[in-house]
Amino acid sequence: MKQLNKLIFASALALAIAAPAMAAPAAYLTDPAHTVARFSYSHFGYSTQLSRFDKTSGKVVFDPVAKTGSVEIEIDMKSVNTGVPLFNEHIQAADFLDTAKYPTATFKSTKVNFKGDKPATIEGKLTIKGVTRPVTLTVSSFQAMPHPMLKKDAIGANASTTIKRSEFNAGKYAPNVSDEVRIDVALEAIKE
Repeated sequence: MKQLNKLIFASALALAIAAPAMAAPAAYLTDPAHTVARFSYSHFGYSTQLSRFDKTSGKVVFDPVAKTGSVEIEIDMKSVNTGVPLFNEHIQAADFLDTAKYPTATFKSTKVNFKGDKPATIEGKLTIKGVTRPVTLTVSSFQAMPHPMLKKDAIGANASTTIKRSEFNAGKYAPNVSDEVRIDVALEAIKE
């Protein structure tokens, strides 16, 4: 009986010591100054046009021990920035983004796949102009560490996917102006 009690005590002690190392899922809010969605496409084959959305918000949940996570991002479509104000208005029209009717786009993850200790792909649903389609973001870099200036835990990632704009009712001038659009997301988020 003494041996059993010692074993139970040792097991309980080991669990108590290990408990702090078992991280629970942590929630992070995106940093609007360092989170941006960019998009690029071929313009009649002449050049690859690069544009961005200046306003995003979102939340990330990350559990490095369980290797799980989730991502929710909202993009203010009226914040589109092509570098030319007149063109910003042009692509907000009904034939393209239709921001009067659909002012936001969203991405909500359904699964985060890890390779080793880091997320490798993020599967989810992208909604643009009221149309929701599955997409997979490929993560090209990921970092989790204390933020050197804010002194809080932070995470950051770069990820990309390619969509067909015609699948979101935004296909005007395709295929001359490329139907395929690459989306790149640079994300930084601070622990709540």
